[in-house]
Amino acid sequence: MSGLRIPFEAAPDARDALRGLEQYLARSGLDKKLLELVKLRVSNINGCVYCIDMHWRALRELGESEQSLYSVNDWREQPHGYSARERAALAWAESVTFVARTKVPDAVYAEVRAQFTEKETIDLTYAVVAINGWNRLCVALRIPPRSPLPERAP
Repeated sequence: MSGLRIPFEAAPDARDALRGLEQYLARSGLDKKLLELVKLRVSNINGCVYCIDMHWRALRELGESEQSLYSVNDWREQPHGYSARERAALAWAESVTFVARTKVPDAVYAEVRAQFTEKETIDLTYAVVAINGWNRLCVALRIPPRSPLPERAP
């Protein structure tokens, strides 16, 4: 089943509201690579192929390592490749995404608060909220990914 022809044009005010949150996040001071890593992990959890493609591309353009890109779903198993701050953000993103199951455990909260200021924690939470929203829209409306990435030069 293919996606709606013009999915976000039917409700441009709602789309623009979510874009406004993204614009805020871009100015929030959180590292762009960190935000993209969180968005990629959440998109993988939610099975949003459009967003996986978008955030994979963005991380690739930002110079993220192949190891990091390929192992983001199993980041806990990687002894190297993710900083303590990235690990805290990924754990937070997963816990907030699965909030109905996890209730965001105290240990995850303590970990994110050890790595992020209060404002950064709130901004990171808004980033998780935003990507979960985009994922749900794209999956429900059957938004396909863009054309394949060009191969990297050796």
